[in-house]
Amino acid sequence: ARLGMRTRIEALVLPGPELVAKPVVARSPIVLRITATYPHGTDFRYDLEFEGLEPGGFDLRDWLVRKSGEPAAGLPPIGVEVSGLLPPGRVVPHAPTALPPPSVGGYFTTLVVLGLVWLGGVVWFVVSGRRRRPAAAAPPPVPVSLAERLRPMVEAAAAGSLPPAERARLELGLLALWRRRLGLADRSPAEIFVVLKDHPEAGPLLRGLESWLHAPDAAGKADVGDLLAPYRGLPASIWDADAPVAGRG
Repeated sequence: ARLGMRTRIEALVLPGPELVAKPVVARSPIVLRITATYPHGTDFRYDLEFEGLEPGGFDLRDWLVRKSGEPAAGLPPIGVEVSGLLPPGRVVPHAPTALPPPSVGGYFTTLVVLGLVWLGGVVWFVVSGRRRRPAAAAPPPVPVSLAERLRPMVEAAAAGSLPPAERARLELGLLALWRRRLGLADRSPAEIFVVLKDHPEAGPLLRGLESWLHAPDAAGKADVGDLLAPYRGLPASIWDADAPVAGRG
């Protein structure tokens, strides 16, 4: 193995209970890892991976211990040799080759060219900025109406695909909305529903939801656009499907 290089030993069968690598300690000449363990009869087969941090010969048994914490006794030698990166007979690396000093003229010329490029970029930016017309301000976003927010739920109810829980939330949200708008805070939910069914704006959609529940065949004839007409001028932000509608009992 070469110094500092990762080396693998695969399918090494070792006797006895399962082994694990000892925790790494400071200044250890070997860093050992067990990357895979497989049963092999009454023994185990291991894939090992180690790095030598000092040159010399080592026995990897010194870096193994039983999984139970007991010493790894009864193992055959696992000898490895870690060689240095220097050629035989050398104890220090070659002295670095001296490089000639950079040319002062070439360095100065480079600085001048870079400065001219930078100055040209600044001039171009200023001139093009004067010629560029200010971008037109983006139009403000069009607020979403309550009709647009309710349309998917109402269309699903008309098609019979709106789950019962969502239908209940839709009806409660409509009751809460018209309760606030018509000042019916002192009425019970049953009274509010009776009043709203006869109301020229609130009534059509509430009656439609009720009729679709009991007569699904009539849903296909409904004009969702007409039912949502009273909600086109209302902002979607006023919708609260979880608002309480309970008044006096």
